[in-house]
Amino acid sequence: MQEIQVRVKPDFVRAYTEGYPLISKESIVSWESVKEEGSVLNLVDEKGKFILKAYHGAQNKGFGWALSTKKDEQIDASFFTKKIKAALEYRKEFFLDESTTAFRVLNGEGDGLGGLTIDYFDGFYLLTWYSLGIYEFKADILEALKNSVDYKGIYQKKRFDSKGKYLDEKDDFICGEKAPAPLIVKENEANFAIYLDDGAMVGVFLDQRDVRRTIRDKYAKGKTFLNTFSYTGAFSIFAALGGSSKTTSVDLAKRSLPKTTEQFEINKIDVQNQEIIVEDVFNYFKYAVKKNLLFDMVVLDPPSFARSKKRTFSASKDYVNLLKEAIQITKKGGIIVASTNSANFSMMTFSDFISKAFKELKGKYEVKERFSLPKDFRVLNKFKEGNYLKVVFIKKLK
Repeated sequence: MQEIQVRVKPDFVRAYTEGYPLISKESIVSWESVKEEGSVLNLVDEKGKFILKAYHGAQNKGFGWALSTKKDEQIDASFFTKKIKAALEYRKEFFLDESTTAFRVLNGEGDGLGGLTIDYFDGFYLLTWYSLGIYEFKADILEALKNSVDYKGIYQKKRFDSKGKYLDEKDDFICGEKAPAPLIVKENEANFAIYLDDGAMVGVFLDQRDVRRTIRDKYAKGKTFLNTFSYTGAFSIFAALGGSSKTTSVDLAKRSLPKTTEQFEINKIDVQNQEIIVEDVFNYFKYAVKKNLLFDMVVLDPPSFARSKKRTFSASKDYVNLLKEAIQITKKGGIIVASTNSANFSMMTFSDFISKAFKELKGKYEVKERFSLPKDFRVLNKFKEGNYLKVVFIKKLK
């Protein structure tokens, strides 16, 4: 792989020296010399002193990621093997837990490989590439993974066009045996139907594992439960398993109906006792207010950004109004689970959103608990932005 020496502007040297992993275009003196994604960069200061090795890979966060602080380290299969084995060692307890067979085994920069994640699904491994740059190392990374694990099959997702969208090239399957469709995996004893070769998503977001268990074990019993932006109904499954009197799942996507139905059925939950609605969530809020519907528990887990025919939603701009809608249809004493995966603001800012929403409605609330990413979604201390998940359980007092 081609190696290029690039000089770091003085204002950025300290951050990189102290372990900040994201390489920005603005931090490099002559970025024009970096032509190809996948190029290995040797970052030096103004005196030519080595700082770190990185690679060039453009994604929405920046233009590359740090790889090594060793000047003479070769970025090859043995390098990636060390990274993957260290990541597996950090998560060894997950492989011993028979109640959960789906989790993350490598989390990008948190495990020293920004731009790549690897998930485990009951013997199958799924690599997600977030830049063409990291994808250029595919052969070495695959060799490293095969050297490090026993696997049934290996799959991939490519998300490295200019907007981070999924590149559907009909080649999600890489090697080994093909997974059944669906592949049934476990999460804290519950079942999920997973599809490894069916578009950008597999059927469940693994980062919400602790939140789902908390809903089931501490909050759901006897409660009416509304799950908005419900996708395949994962929160609803755990609410029903926790003894919810009824779940209502609302999502605009038409496939949410059969997908959520499937998840209920594989958990032996009577779908007839649940409600699955294909509708714009904001239209449903208006309907609920009109019909005087009130819920004991409401989950808000919108995408960071979404556009439908009639509206655009941005978490950073619109979450306060979303909360106000939810507050109005939550019973006094009820719980709102407010969640966002937006990396554009902190937990403190998110807490301010909650405060503002209640203040504007002249309401009162109590924060019961907070969640960020679970252990398998390892975060680098020097890159707090990587801890994108923010979940707050809010009790409505007034």
